[in-house]
Amino acid sequence: MSEMSHGIIGIIIGLSFLGLLATGFSIAFAMLTIATVGYLVFVGPEALHAIFPLAFNIITTDIFIAVPLFIFMANVFEVSGIGGRMYDAMYKWMAGLRGGLAIGTVLICTLIAAITGLAATGTVIGGLLAYPEMKKRGYDKMISIGPIMAGGALGPLIPPSVPMIIVSCLTTVSAGKLFMAGVFPGIICSLLFCLYIGIKCLYNKNLAPPIPIAERANWKEKINSLWGLLPPILLIFLVLGGIYLGVCTPSEAGGVGSAGALICAIACRNLTCRKLLMATMNTFRVNAMVMWLAIGGSAFASLTGITGINRGVSNFLGSLSMSPNGIVLVMLGIVFILGMFIDIIAIVMICLPIMMPVIIQIGFDPLFFAFLFTMCLIIGILTPPFGYNLFYFKGLGYEEVSMMDIYRSVTPYIVLMTIAMILCLLFPQIPLWLPNKMIK
Repeated sequence: MSEMSHGIIGIIIGLSFLGLLATGFSIAFAMLTIATVGYLVFVGPEALHAIFPLAFNIITTDIFIAVPLFIFMANVFEVSGIGGRMYDAMYKWMAGLRGGLAIGTVLICTLIAAITGLAATGTVIGGLLAYPEMKKRGYDKMISIGPIMAGGALGPLIPPSVPMIIVSCLTTVSAGKLFMAGVFPGIICSLLFCLYIGIKCLYNKNLAPPIPIAERANWKEKINSLWGLLPPILLIFLVLGGIYLGVCTPSEAGGVGSAGALICAIACRNLTCRKLLMATMNTFRVNAMVMWLAIGGSAFASLTGITGINRGVSNFLGSLSMSPNGIVLVMLGIVFILGMFIDIIAIVMICLPIMMPVIIQIGFDPLFFAFLFTMCLIIGILTPPFGYNLFYFKGLGYEEVSMMDIYRSVTPYIVLMTIAMILCLLFPQIPLWLPNKMIK
């Protein structure tokens, strides 16, 4: 089949995919439908039997077992009220600073990110707990909303990360090393967010006034509030320390994290049968969505392989008269644009099978690219018009917050995350130093 034929088939498949999405089809079933029709047209009915073992092999991969475990850990954390204790500690320690509640929100979201691996958890918890308090304290709307969504977006960047598990599953990159690659960039993003808020509030004193002295916590209350931070911090060291020291695989760490989250919730006397049922049902729902995306994406990727589309795209990208860094930037630009419109797991399933062979061909470090790919996905979930984190916050139902308010408030944080990504591109040791120091 000629390169032109590959191009025509690729255009037809791409337009068909967009057409199905326009009709309201879910992304997972749009990919699965196109794959099924494609197999019938290009290979024949007998090839349909290949879809089922392909899907089974993907979702039963050892590393994929970690996905429901980390999702369960996130849901236990969300329903158990541990997040509320963390925000109470933040409120008591940061309330006296100008912009302190917004800065504290970013810091707590950073801790939540190191526990949950999902963007939704930090955004929802922050939206429910931090936003009403900032609104009551006279914080400007722009300085209240942005930190919640930006802090929540750190969930897939700071390990453990569900998107990183999917990326690892589709590549030869170690999930543990990819996890560790996200640690320093995630911390840098968090610090940039805090620095931006602090500087902005310093120059505009009306944006985020400090809480009056009479309403601030005393030192005894501050010290006592730190007990609310101890269980989640211990859980973070338990999960990430086990992966870093080579004591457990990411899948085993997911099991340890899930058990640890249950123990923390019981120790804090926040876990009831009803809350446990809620956490379990939410885990089923989210995991079912992830698995259907994985099934649809793997079938779709297989179709692009059979029809030669991925080979044609790979050859085109590899033939560009650009440096390896230039080719990588083109790929990241594609991922960034897709992130504005499509679920990040669907992007992983569609793009990685095409892009990773090119990365290997041009001699670029697969681990470094996998990290940059993931970070670009995360920036996409913050980016208008359809970044997922924007709609997580909007879905909380605050009538005074319009989509335009959300767009304006999140824009500076998109710029800051992009700056952090550029720093990682210029200084690869920022993400790569920790993975290179891991105990095998």
